[in-house]
Amino acid sequence: MKHAPRLALILTASVICLLGLFAAAGNGAEKNSGYIRIVHTDWSSSIATANLVKAVFEQKLGIRCHLKETDAGSMWEEVAEKKADAMVSAWLPDTQAHYYKKFKDRVVNLGPNLEGTKTGLVVPNITLGRLTAGTGIRNRPYITVDSIAELKENAEKFNHRIIGIDPKAGIMRNTRRAMEAYGLENDFRLVEGTEVSMVAELSNAIRHQKWIVVTGWLPHWMFARWELKFLDDPEAIFGGKGHIATIARRGLEKEMPAAYRFLDNFYWQPEDIGQLMLWIREDQGRYPYEKALRWIRHHPERVDEWIE
Repeated sequence: MKHAPRLALILTASVICLLGLFAAAGNGAEKNSGYIRIVHTDWSSSIATANLVKAVFEQKLGIRCHLKETDAGSMWEEVAEKKADAMVSAWLPDTQAHYYKKFKDRVVNLGPNLEGTKTGLVVPNITLGRLTAGTGIRNRPYITVDSIAELKENAEKFNHRIIGIDPKAGIMRNTRRAMEAYGLENDFRLVEGTEVSMVAELSNAIRHQKWIVVTGWLPHWMFARWELKFLDDPEAIFGGKGHIATIARRGLEKEMPAAYRFLDNFYWQPEDIGQLMLWIREDQGRYPYEKALRWIRHHPERVDEWIE
């Protein structure tokens, strides 16, 4: 019993030390046990970018990262309502302009993370049989349409369908506008689906050399897989070349400064994302995170630039 006061003192000191350690851990929570939520769509480019960002967060910054796949509209809404911390798949200034207009006062635009994007209506640019004739002149592609304005007179060949993706995607909204602008509403039906279903239809049509028109965008691995072309858009419904922006929720900079700095610094080139998308495609998209880890191992200098 005579040692009780000293034992109590030791226990008190131990508790104080433990509290100090917990406080220090709390101050370093962003690095050691922070949790950041990234939302993305099911587009190949969005999946690739989100998984790359997750890999950098977890392997280089020690920040746990949760990915959530949703549609384009919900992606913007969740960041605006702080249900998610950020997204790296905002197609601006045209494709998702209506979402930006709606939510811009409730989010923080960190600017482009990739430039040179393009959206529109796409058809195979593939010839029947051999690519060139005996004279060396390139054979004409089996789909002879070059402009959206020419779709109307060839509606039957296209089976009166434009193959689309998620109905809330900006490219679908612009396609509906294009159908109205070019007088296609009575001759074509816009088929809703997913990127996977759209690509499956495209692959099948190319295999059997059927006429098909799909909603398409760059960057996308299908342009590396097949010879494709965007149809001319004289009315500029789909806009010109754009960029993909990083959008963060308000308050993220103060609460998770290291995460915010990385997202603000993150920027890569079309050939970078193209390489990652092709790697992901090798396994039918089943292991995107593992492919992202492979990418950061092959590009350490680029990653260092983002997190310095």
